[in-house]
Amino acid sequence: MSRPNPENREQFRPADHPTEHFLLTTVVGSYPKPAWLHRAREMLEGDVEAEFDEADWQEATDDAARLIVDEHERAGLDAVVDGEMRRNEMVEHFAERIPGYEFNGPVKVWGHNYFDKPSVVDEVRYEEPWLVEEFEFTSDVATRPVKVPITGPYTLANWSFNEQYADDEELAYELAELVNQEIEALVEAGARYVQIDEPALATTPDDHAIVGEALERIADGVPEAVRLGLHVCYGDYSRIYPELLEFPVDEVDLELANGDFEQVPVFTEPAFTKDLALGVVDAHTDEVEPVARIKENIKQGLRIVPPERLTISPDCGLKLLPREVAYGKMENMVTAAREVEQELDEGTVDVPARTATAD
Repeated sequence: MSRPNPENREQFRPADHPTEHFLLTTVVGSYPKPAWLHRAREMLEGDVEAEFDEADWQEATDDAARLIVDEHERAGLDAVVDGEMRRNEMVEHFAERIPGYEFNGPVKVWGHNYFDKPSVVDEVRYEEPWLVEEFEFTSDVATRPVKVPITGPYTLANWSFNEQYADDEELAYELAELVNQEIEALVEAGARYVQIDEPALATTPDDHAIVGEALERIADGVPEAVRLGLHVCYGDYSRIYPELLEFPVDEVDLELANGDFEQVPVFTEPAFTKDLALGVVDAHTDEVEPVARIKENIKQGLRIVPPERLTISPDCGLKLLPREVAYGKMENMVTAAREVEQELDEGTVDVPARTATAD
């Protein structure tokens, strides 16, 4: 299978896009939840005395998803998500849906922060779709294409207690088969943009070969018209580059703004042959970066790939930020992208990245 496929990016260009150049704009996935949704979860879990059941929770999450999709569209994003309003944590959400996992209570991860780390106690299995209803609802309320983030099998394995398989490598491969089945169900439901989140990769970079094999299993049979992305964050990318160029994905999403783009040279030799989703606003600061600065950040991406292979996004999920800050970052990010597109049309922006192919 040949990836990236240039044609699958063009399907996200709006029909009325005003410029010849197109920088695809999106978000990584998570987004701040409305305060009342946190309160609704407390009520569902019985932390307060109230009549609140699963049907009420479904209505609340539907309302929140509808609200955030509208917020993403008002900001002008080309591909939207629902902000992961139905998810409380990126591993827990999937472990709850995969037979073979169980929960035994939270573990302390740092400071006063706890994580409900699951255990794999039996063979993992795929019994019913994890995200199809979520995708179908989001697609129904959205007027723009919808991206579906899925926690990747390596992270699902690495951030769990493994009490069943010989090692995390074997577990990751089994989970990759399940992710492949989920993507098959999503594609049948109409999904055309799926992002695999593997934050654990950058923390254990010697395992990039395991991630590569897991991605081969995930991508098996996925039509080339479906855009497959990989999100990686928090690491020294020189330890996984150029190996990640062998991964069977169209797009690699990288956190670079938080490090002031110091790692950009890593991706210039050898030439970057994938599409690049570039983090141009910092998900770890409450500052709403001004448009002028974001434009300069976008131009950092042009050192790596030409405009036709550049996607613009935040560094990572925005869920820990105040909502008004998250929205401000998105709005300015889209404005900056549109202004850079106009400057590219006018020929006033230098594009130093040489065109490279995966062949």
